[in-house]
Amino acid sequence: MKTELSRVVSGLKTTLMYAVIVLFAAIFFFPFYYMFIIASHPRSTMFVMPPNLWFGGEFFTNIRQLLAVQQHIPYLQNYMNSVIIAVVAVATTLFFCTMGGFALAKYEFKFKNFIFVFILSTIAFPPFLNIIPFYRMMAAFGWINQWRALIVPGMASAMGIFLMRQYLEESIPTDLLDAARIDGLNEFRILLRVVFPLAKPGMGVLAIITFIGSWNNFMGPLILVPARTRTTLPVALNTLSNLAFGEFGMIYAGTALAILPLLIVFFFSSKQFISGLTAGSVKG
Repeated sequence: MKTELSRVVSGLKTTLMYAVIVLFAAIFFFPFYYMFIIASHPRSTMFVMPPNLWFGGEFFTNIRQLLAVQQHIPYLQNYMNSVIIAVVAVATTLFFCTMGGFALAKYEFKFKNFIFVFILSTIAFPPFLNIIPFYRMMAAFGWINQWRALIVPGMASAMGIFLMRQYLEESIPTDLLDAARIDGLNEFRILLRVVFPLAKPGMGVLAIITFIGSWNNFMGPLILVPARTRTTLPVALNTLSNLAFGEFGMIYAGTALAILPLLIVFFFSSKQFISGLTAGSVKG
C-alpha cells in the first residue's frame, strides 16, 4: 500500500514539474510568437482587442514595404553583413579562445595564474567605460567602417578563454596528451587532432554565446561602422524605427526576420548547449 502510494505521489510530483516547465516555456516563448503574429497583420488590425492570436495574411506585404525603402535602409545588405560578421566572429573566437584556454588549462609556465586572473578581471569592467579610447584606437588603425573592428578585438575574449579553460581542464586527460606526444604529434597537431574534437561540447556553448552576442551587438556597429551599407542589422532596425514611425507592419516584419536566426540557432543547438554546460562539471 505504501509503495503504491509513493508511486502516485512520485507521479504527481513529476507531472507537476513538467507542467511548471511547460508553463514557463510558454511564457518565455509567447513574446516571440506574438511578434510574428503582429508582423503578419495589417496596421488596422494589429492592436485590436481582444488581440489576434493567429497569423494573418499580410506578412509578405509588410516585407515588400520594408524592401521598398532600400534607398534609405539597405535591409538585405545589412542582414547579410550581420550574417558574415557573426559567422567569422564565431569561427575566429572558437579557434583562439580554445587555444588560450588549452594553454592555461594544460601547460605550466611562469606567471600562468597571474595571466589567468588578469584576463578574468577584465570581465568586471563595463564595456561602455572604454568606448572613447577603443574608438580612438580603431581610428588610429584605420579600421573605422571596417568589419575587422567588430571581429578582431573579440577573437580572444576573456569570457571565451575562461569558459574553454574551465572546460578543458576537466575534460581532457593529461595522459591522453602525453600519449599523443609519444606518437610524434607536435603541440599544434595535438590541438587540431585531439583537443578540438574532444572540446566540441564546450565549443558549442561558446559558439552560441558568440553568435548571439555578435548578432545583437548594437553599440559597436553604431560607433565603429556607421556607413549605411557596411553596418549591421541592429543599427538598421533602429534607423527603421525612426524613419518608418507608425509603420508598425514593416517594423515588426523586419524585427521578426532579425530574430529568426537566433531562434533557429538555439533550437538546433539547445542539446549541444546543455551538454556543453554540464560536461566536465563532475570530476571523474
